[in-house]
This record gives sequence, C-alpha cells and structure tokens, in this order.
Amino acid sequence: MANLTGFYKRSMAERIALLAAEIGLSDEQTTMMRLHQSVIGDNQVENYLYNFGVPTGLLIDLPVNGRLVNVPMSTEEPSVIAAANNGAKMMRAGLGVQTQASQRLVRGQIILTDIIDMVTLQQYVTLHETELLQIANAAHPSMARRGGGAKSILFEQLDEQRAIVNILVDPQAAMGANVVNTMAEAVADELRGQGYSVLMAILSNLASEALIHATVRIPVAALATKQGVTGAEIVAKIAEASLIETLSPYRAATANKGLLNGIEAAVLASGNDTRAVNATLHAFAARSGQYRGLTRWTVAGAELVGETTLPLLLGVVGGSIGIVPAVKLNHQIMGNPTVEELTAIVAAVGLAQNLAALRALVSTGIQAGHMALQAKSLALQVGAQPDEVGKLTDLIQQADKIDETHARSLLHALRNGK
Repeated sequence: MANLTGFYKRSMAERIALLAAEIGLSDEQTTMMRLHQSVIGDNQVENYLYNFGVPTGLLIDLPVNGRLVNVPMSTEEPSVIAAANNGAKMMRAGLGVQTQASQRLVRGQIILTDIIDMVTLQQYVTLHETELLQIANAAHPSMARRGGGAKSILFEQLDEQRAIVNILVDPQAAMGANVVNTMAEAVADELRGQGYSVLMAILSNLASEALIHATVRIPVAALATKQGVTGAEIVAKIAEASLIETLSPYRAATANKGLLNGIEAAVLASGNDTRAVNATLHAFAARSGQYRGLTRWTVAGAELVGETTLPLLLGVVGGSIGIVPAVKLNHQIMGNPTVEELTAIVAAVGLAQNLAALRALVSTGIQAGHMALQAKSLALQVGAQPDEVGKLTDLIQQADKIDETHARSLLHALRNGK
C-alpha cells in the first residue's frame, strides 16, 4: 500500500480517491463514504475515512429513582432494544430501580520498578502525601477549583522490587481519563526526581472506587407469560438461573454479555467509552477469584428482587460528548442527566436487559424473540424493498428453515406472485 504513504496529510476527498484506486472501490462505495463524512469525524481520528453508523433506538419509560427516563441505545443487534423495553415494562409493575452510590473516584497509577528499599519508598510517599497531591492538582488546577481533583494516595507493594503509587481523583462530571493521566504523569516526574525508576503512569479502568448499587423489586404476578406459565413458576426459575451464574463461569460469561448488550448500547449512545466499561465490569466479575454473574435475582415473598453492584465511570462532559451532535441529542432525550443520574440510568438498563433475557430463557427460550427480529434483518439482507420487507419477514418466520438461500427463494416467489 505504498500509495497510501502520508495518508493522514491528505484531505477527506483525497483519502477516498487514493483508497479507491488502491483496492478498486466501486462508485457506489465511494459515494457512500462521501455521504457519511464529517469535519468532526476528521478531527476525531487518524486517517479518517467516514462515519460508520450504528442504529439507535429508544428504551421507553425506564423507571429509575422515582422517574421515568427515555434512554437512547445504539446497537447493531436486533433484539437488544426490544428486550430492554420488555424488561422496563416488567419493572414498572413495581417501584422501579433504586440506586445508591457512595463515591466516585478514578485511580491513577504510577508503577515503580527496581526498588532497592521498599520501606524507605513507602515512608517517603506517606510523609509527602500532601505535597504529592498538590503536585497532582497543580497539573490540572481547574478540576481542584471545582471541588474535584486528587484526594488521596494509596501505596501498593507488588513484590520485593515493584510497587504502585495510586492517586485517587474525583473527576467531577467527566469520566476523567485525560485528567488522571495528566496528574499521574506529574507525580511520576516528581518520583523520578527523587531517584525512583518509573515504568509508566496511567489510569486504571477498574473502577472499584466508583461503585453503584441498583435494586429492583417486581411483583411475582407481573412475570407471568402469555403462554400460561405463572409468575411463581417464572420467578423460581429466574432465581435458580441466577444462582447458576455464581457457580459456572461459562454461564456467567454469557449472562454478563447479555447484561452488556444493554449497558454498552446505552454507554455508546451517551458518548462514553464502551471499552473501559467492558474492561471494568469483566474484571469486577472475577474479583473473588472466580468469574461470576454481575446480577443476583432472588424471591422475597410475593416479589422478585434483582440486585447488582457495578463499577461504572461515565461522564457527561469531555471526550465526544460536547462535540458530536448525535451524542448531545441523546443526552437531551434523557433529560440532560447529571453524571450521577446517567450512571444510575445505565445500571438500570443493565438490570432491565438481564431480567428480560432470564425470563425468556426460562420460559419460551431465547430464540423465539431473536429469530423474529433476525427474519426482518434477513429480509433486508437478501434485497427486499421497503414495501416487501413486512411480507417477506412473515414468510421467513413461517418457513421451516431460516437462511439466506431460502429467504432469496421466498423473495423470488413473492415477486412472482407465487
């Protein structure tokens, strides 16, 4: 790809032309790319080509802390938003999701190696904590002026020659990555000046100092199915399925993926970092030494009780939140939540998603709902026009098998009046 040398220096139009010539793109493909370009995107990423769209739908009336919230969700998976709405509907039969969060801190880490005297290092950090915090806050003074900033330092010995100096930072309304990295690097420079060997300075995405606890209580009767399975039968099976998630890491991984179907879609729509959220939730799920499910469902009298504790560090300012119009629109749809409110909303989305999945799994099975939505995607995939999608979707669902070859055959028959 020698012709792409210096690609980042080219204009958006030149990049498309160069790539088209290099790999033989069609006029249709280059037109699609041009139609999905933006100046914002060109300033966000290196070697920018075009914006890759993800469908965004609405989770309606999610009950969180005494109010109903409409939540934009961005995902390519057909069944996610439908399931979240189903879960929210069941939750509205009770008092909805209630959340509690005690603190919200980000951990910056200065990793030291080749330590000769661990005791002396620890004593230095302890005696100079106030000075080190001042150095951190001087690196980003506006954060401290707003009441946030570096709050405390934790010393962590790894082995005889390695240790981490952890700085706990209150990022206020931001997620805090850039702030914390700047502060950590400032403290790292100070420690280098004291003769210590610094390997790196970087934030940790394991947000164990930013936990939110969410609880929901749902009347048993609200869980009954249209197929005649009683609420009592359903909640007993949900509780048993939830227990299995604490015993089998294989089941837990799938359960947590389902939880993240909703959480990641809401996080992406809000302009936050889905990779950071994925990393912290999976690490937290393994904190006991065994990977476990992140939610717990139990039966208490006439209610199904769902609980989750999640490490969530989100922001309502910074990053793409203030510059991408779609993200700003999504925050407006949610009522422009504070960072605490957004965190509560995302935790509640996770509970709704998990509830819908478990109820489906222990009753009709997960495939019934999945395949109904997959049939529509398949209709589009084989080339159905807008006025044909509904009819072809029905035909695909009624068929003995659902695959592309059969769908094409059904579309051909539909068009020929057979």
